[in-house]
Amino acid sequence: MRRPLVNVLVLPPFNSAQKSVLEAGAPGATFVYSDYRSATDEQVAAADVIVGNLSPKRLDKATRLQLLQLNSAGYDNYAAAETLPRDARVCCAVGAYGQAVSEHIFAMLLAMIKRLPAYHTDQLSHTWSDHGPVTSLRGARVLVMGTGDIGKHFAQLCQAMGAGVTGIRRSAVDACPPFERMATMDQLYSELPRADVVASFLPSDATTRGLANKRFFNSMPAGSFFANGGRGDLVVADDLIEALSCGHIAGAALDVTAPEPLPADHPLWNAPGVLITPHISGNFHLPVVLDNIAAIAAENLAHLVAGEPLRNHVL
Repeated sequence: MRRPLVNVLVLPPFNSAQKSVLEAGAPGATFVYSDYRSATDEQVAAADVIVGNLSPKRLDKATRLQLLQLNSAGYDNYAAAETLPRDARVCCAVGAYGQAVSEHIFAMLLAMIKRLPAYHTDQLSHTWSDHGPVTSLRGARVLVMGTGDIGKHFAQLCQAMGAGVTGIRRSAVDACPPFERMATMDQLYSELPRADVVASFLPSDATTRGLANKRFFNSMPAGSFFANGGRGDLVVADDLIEALSCGHIAGAALDVTAPEPLPADHPLWNAPGVLITPHISGNFHLPVVLDNIAAIAAENLAHLVAGEPLRNHVL
């Protein structure tokens, strides 16, 4: 039988409205608001629930912990850590980032297909020049790898622009909007040659690390575009650089890399046609992200108090 819920340590920078939503999930609990750097060992030790991505190295201090509610969709570091208290459960924030990440990657994709980075470079050098033909998403074939919350949001944006979208995932399911077709990962190499755009929102695991390699890029049509908003270790960087340098891939939009931060002397920075942002699409820059995290955390607090199954329970 679980102990009564008493102390909730909250690390994300919630505003007053978001705090009210969170506290409604467990009206009898005491909420302690801190942040990722300032939370003390005493606060961690007293917490029955921690909301936010406390460093895995500090979890050995959380001896009362019943629930670690992450503010991230990913939980790789926590799965690998051996510091989680035995009876504690970990829930992630899948469902919080669909709008933010998809809009960011979509904007990067549109910038590439309209050659906007080249024109921005010209602007910096006060150069008036024409970079030639561009492409469009209308009538384009888009392959979305990973059809969860983020992948679905991205597919909706592409569909709204007139693209035909195929989703690819581990298990077979029937297609439903915004996906025109669905395929499985074992069909990947029959789907890649059909795609004008390949966008990945896959997590990092043994089956995805290094998946975007030389064979992967060579299987894409000449002049196609690649985008990665999932995990950086999906991509073999040297193989992507080669595909860009020889002109086979027209452009690559990357919000994630391996390693992160990307070293200043890494050749990926200077690869032709690459557009890189520093893994910021899933930060808290779009206010709705924190709204969503607060709602997910409140839901799980209520479930925990009631002894019910938790949402996004991953560990």
